[in-house]
Amino acid sequence: MEFNEVYCSNCKRVLGQYNVKFYNDEKVKELLNTTHSSHIRNGHQVNIRKLVKD
Repeated sequence: MEFNEVYCSNCKRVLGQYNVKFYNDEKVKELLNTTHSSHIRNGHQVNIRKLVKD
C-alpha cells in the first residue's frame, strides 16, 4: 500500500498517514491547512512524503 505521510521536522514525529487510494495530494494539502495548521502557524517545517508499505 502507498501512503502520504505528514511529518513535522521540528517535532520529529509523524502527524498522520493517509492512504493514496482515498486521499490524493490535493486532499492531503487541504488537511494540512485545517488539521495540522497549528504546526505551520508555530513556524514548524511540515513535509509530505511518500511511504510504501508491503
